[in-house]
Amino acid sequence: MRASSYNEMLEVGGTPRPHCAGYWRWLQEQSEEHLAQKRSEADALFHRVGITFAVYGENAGTERLIPFDIVPRIIPAHEWSRLEAGLKQRVRALNAFIADIYHEQHILRAGVIPPERVLCNLQYRPEMQGVDVPGGIYAHIAGIDVVRDGEGRFCVLEDNLRVPSGVSYMLENRKMMMRLFPELFSQHPIEPVEQYPDLLLENLKSVAPSGVTDPTVVLLTPGMYNSAYFEHAFLSQQMGIELVEGQDLFVLDDVLYMRTTRGPQRVDVVYRRIDDDFLDPLSFRPDSTLGVPGLLTVYRAGRVTIANAIGTGVADDKSIYPHVPDMIRFYLAEQPLLDNVHTWILGDPRDRAYVLDHLSELVVKEVHGAGGYGMLIGPAATSTQLDDFRSRIKAHPERYIAQPTLALSTSPTFAASGIAPRHIDLRPFVLSGQEVAIVPGGLTRVALREGSLVVNSSQGGGTKDTWVLGG
Repeated sequence: MRASSYNEMLEVGGTPRPHCAGYWRWLQEQSEEHLAQKRSEADALFHRVGITFAVYGENAGTERLIPFDIVPRIIPAHEWSRLEAGLKQRVRALNAFIADIYHEQHILRAGVIPPERVLCNLQYRPEMQGVDVPGGIYAHIAGIDVVRDGEGRFCVLEDNLRVPSGVSYMLENRKMMMRLFPELFSQHPIEPVEQYPDLLLENLKSVAPSGVTDPTVVLLTPGMYNSAYFEHAFLSQQMGIELVEGQDLFVLDDVLYMRTTRGPQRVDVVYRRIDDDFLDPLSFRPDSTLGVPGLLTVYRAGRVTIANAIGTGVADDKSIYPHVPDMIRFYLAEQPLLDNVHTWILGDPRDRAYVLDHLSELVVKEVHGAGGYGMLIGPAATSTQLDDFRSRIKAHPERYIAQPTLALSTSPTFAASGIAPRHIDLRPFVLSGQEVAIVPGGLTRVALREGSLVVNSSQGGGTKDTWVLGG
């Protein structure tokens, strides 16, 4: 049986937690009609701005609005301070790990992580072996998914280091809340988040190739049919940089250039939102029309920075995730400040035997899966689904991991039935340049269906504004 969930806003008896007391009093004074009107206002504004995401595999209605909940998630200053320290520690260790596996491989030689788990990983890029990247930074932008356990303690569910998305919704959610409820921002000491684009640009410029004093930064998108295209356009506009596709860039004499109306312009930093496989058809997938022929050559020569670095995906693979606490101890000589969720690796015979015996109690995920696809939530699965996953695991155990069915924390949410608890997670965005920085908060995702634990937008989840209160 799943443990009881931690309610972010209310104590067990229904009394508001001290840091939420003022907001809760305000919320109780609002009529359901007023809240419904505000939610409709938000939906109309989001439609007008075009804040949508594409859903692959659907012929009709491929553009969807991500549902927005008007009840914020509120985090007190002391809790955020501990979470922030743990996130910075984790990302420093992950960057050290990626640098190590593409150079001396000390952690593999020491037997801390089985070498085959890294070197045979689909996300490991031999082309990056021995390549020095500017500043030694590989994961410039990390989206770390955190959840609370039944006791209210934050723990890390997964690390997103390739092309983490969602920050545009964090920023737009805040703008929406300030527009709908300006009085709340004068009544509560809410930390700002609107500085994120400036902070991102500053971090990207700080890791430009050596000797470049005024770097040109571009955002490389697969194009308008990508599910996160709104975010690509939004961030490029907010940072004041060019949004480019592969056809807008070219390589000449081991230098990367952008085509402009004034002629070629050298590019120093590429914030890419394209997976490794599609970045350079001369080095990876030859059928890719999204990337730039010769880009890897320029990168290896140290004449361009790519954020996030090629090969970073090996560190956010779900089979590597269980080893991050060991990375922290190995590289930083520190104890982890944030716990992992217990994880069974199904390539291990003992783990596999346990999971097969307890499949109806656990969550099973594909090692390379994302977006809530390819998951089994045991307690909600039918006998047919359980049998199907049992067969899949036996056929290819190395493709799966399993975790306990978490009692994700809940937050009051304006649902069809009125204010009701719904399960949530949090994705803070950690930026690594000359410094490691985090804007206070992140993207809170909410499972809008009653009892659902799946918060992904592709699976019907929504989002909330995240308030970190000042000290």
